[in-house]
Amino acid sequence: MRRLFWLGVGVVAGVAISRKATETARQATPAGLASNLGDAVRELAGAVGSFGADVRAGMSEREQELADMVEQRAGVEVSRRPEGRHAAPRPRRARRAEG
Repeated sequence: MRRLFWLGVGVVAGVAISRKATETARQATPAGLASNLGDAVRELAGAVGSFGADVRAGMSEREQELADMVEQRAGVEVSRRPEGRHAAPRPRRARRAEG
């Protein structure tokens, strides 16, 4: 009975090690490396996008705080841009004619 138990343990360990070795070898191939790199780039892009959204939200919140402070202290109403909009682009100057 003991020998049968240890035979079973050996078979299970052999299968587990074999699968792990096969997976490690697949990840070392160019296709496996490209897959890992692609996943890393997607994760980084998501993190950068999330960071940008957080920064924009913080900027809007701070802008609102400053506008409220100006109105409170100076009594001057501050014109505010609609939420989610960027400032209108400045008009371009006309170029002078060379000559």
